[in-house]
Amino acid sequence: MMPRNVFTQAELAYLHGDRRLARVATVGKDGSPHVVPTGWIHNLETDTIDITGHDLEGTKKFRDVVHSRRAAVVIDDLASVHPWQPRAVEVRGRAETLREPTPLIRIYLERINSWGMDESPPHPTR
Repeated sequence: MMPRNVFTQAELAYLHGDRRLARVATVGKDGSPHVVPTGWIHNLETDTIDITGHDLEGTKKFRDVVHSRRAAVVIDDLASVHPWQPRAVEVRGRAETLREPTPLIRIYLERINSWGMDESPPHPTR
């Protein structure tokens, strides 16, 4: 499957809804994966996912991106538990760290996966 470079309208509506927390994945110098919850925004001007957080420059995720220049993020929730209906947008891509005006990790879209963006559940209810 070819990587997409833009979000669909359904993905944009989801990203600009009421989601505040995501999980960002980075890789350490030793190759070990690292996944942690984090704050984020979809930056409309740059069409990137910008990772934010308290004392971001002092975190392992920030150091990992300085080293690897790669990151992934999953923004997800449950539309319903009866029936079970998870929704998510996953973004993988090149990443950079910015220190000014506010420290952040910027993830440039190389691959986008999403599920549960429509009304129907992704799996039959048991």
